[in-house]
Amino acid sequence: MSRFAKLADKPKTKPEPVPVSHNEKSSVAPSRQGRKAISGYFSPQMSLAMHMCARKNDMSLQALMAEAFNDVLRKYGESPVGD
Repeated sequence: MSRFAKLADKPKTKPEPVPVSHNEKSSVAPSRQGRKAISGYFSPQMSLAMHMCARKNDMSLQALMAEAFNDVLRKYGESPVGD
């Protein structure tokens, strides 16, 4: 008999969902609450160029990316949404 034979006979049960208490502290940093991450994979050259541009203009990379995303939205006729 296979050592896995008994596993096929076991009923498959779903774990009970754990209720979330609103009194517990969130593991999300306050600066990230209400925000969603947007990411992509780019060449090392693009990464360096974006970091250098942000640094040269005394901006964070996130602020530079928000500006770029808003420019793209404007280009395609959408309203910019800020940061």
